[in-house]
Amino acid sequence: MSAAPDDAPPPARGRRAPRPSGDDRELAILATAERLLADRPLSAISVDDLARGAGISRPTFYFYFPSKDAVLLTLLDRVVAEADAAMRAAFEHPAASPREGWERAIGAYAGTFRAHRALSVAWAEARSTSPEVRALWAEVFERWVQRCAVAIEGERARGAAPAGPAARDLAIALTSMNERVLYGAFTGDGPAVAEDDVVPVLLRVWLTAVYGDEPA
Repeated sequence: MSAAPDDAPPPARGRRAPRPSGDDRELAILATAERLLADRPLSAISVDDLARGAGISRPTFYFYFPSKDAVLLTLLDRVVAEADAAMRAAFEHPAASPREGWERAIGAYAGTFRAHRALSVAWAEARSTSPEVRALWAEVFERWVQRCAVAIEGERARGAAPAGPAARDLAIALTSMNERVLYGAFTGDGPAVAEDDVVPVLLRVWLTAVYGDEPA
C-alpha cells in the first residue's frame, strides 16, 4: 500500500526544480512582453529582451514564436477573447433598462482594455506597420460592429429607438469613437477624456445616438 501524502519523504536537498514545460515557456514570453510594453514601445524591445525575461535562450524563443510581432498577435488574440466574453455576457444577460445594458457592454469593453492598457496602445500603434495586426484588428472590429448593429436594430424593432442612420453605419461610428477615446485616455494623446470618465462619457454619447435622448 502506498504511503499517504503526509508520509512521503521530503525532497532531496539540492534537487533541481522541474524544467518548465513548453506551455510555461510560452506564457513566460507573453508575460515578459506585456511587462516590457508597460515601459517602452515594441520597437524598443528585442527578441533577446523577451528571451532573457522569460528565462530562455534566443533559439528557444524562435521555437515558440517566429517574431516579436507574433508575440503581439498572440497577446491580442487572448485579450480580444477576454473582451468578447465580457461583452457577450453583457449583451446576453437581460438588463433592467437599455441604459444598464449599454453601460455593461461599454464597461466590459473599456474595462478589459484598461486592464491591458500597454498592449492596447501597442496594438493601436502596430496597425500602421504590421499588416497582420491590422488584419486581425479588422476582424475583431467587424465582430463588435455586427453585435452592436444587431442590438440597435433590435431596439428599433421594439419601438424603443427611433429610425435613423443605418444601424451598421451608426455602430461603426460609435465603435470607432470608443477606440479613439480609449487610446487618448491611455496615452494622454490629447485632448483626452480622463480614464475615470471614459465609460460615462461614451455611454451618454451612445444613448443619445441610438435613442435620440436618454432612454427611460
